Amino acid sequence: MSTLLGLLIAILIVAVPSIIVIWIIGKLHLGLEVDGFGTAVLAAFAIAIVAGILTMVVAFAGLMDDTGLVGGIVHLIVSALVLMILARWLPGLRVSGFVGALAASLAIGAVYWLGGLLLGTLIT
Repeated sequence: MSTLLGLLIAILIVAVPSIIVIWIIGKLHLGLEVDGFGTAVLAAFAIAIVAGILTMVVAFAGLMDDTGLVGGIVHLIVSALVLMILARWLPGLRVSGFVGALAASLAIGAVYWLGGLLLGTLIT
């Protein structure tokens, strides 16, 4: 139960800055367009949930520590893929190819990586 609670807390802590990052990247027209703040919220939570679950599964398998460089790269790839998939299903979110998704996911990946470092220092 505590693992699930930790996952939910991590998702919330990481999703909130990601909302702002997605909103800013959308306003800068760097390959990602977001019509409204609600769309940014949905996209950020979808990315946070998928990345959180994937990180938990891979960490339980003993393959990586989510606060290192590998964790940042995993979040980068997951964010780009989730953004590209969401762009097909979520009205108000448009991604101009993999380059647009990569630009947004670089910023999101940096937020996740820093969030993981912060959570690691707060928990230990």
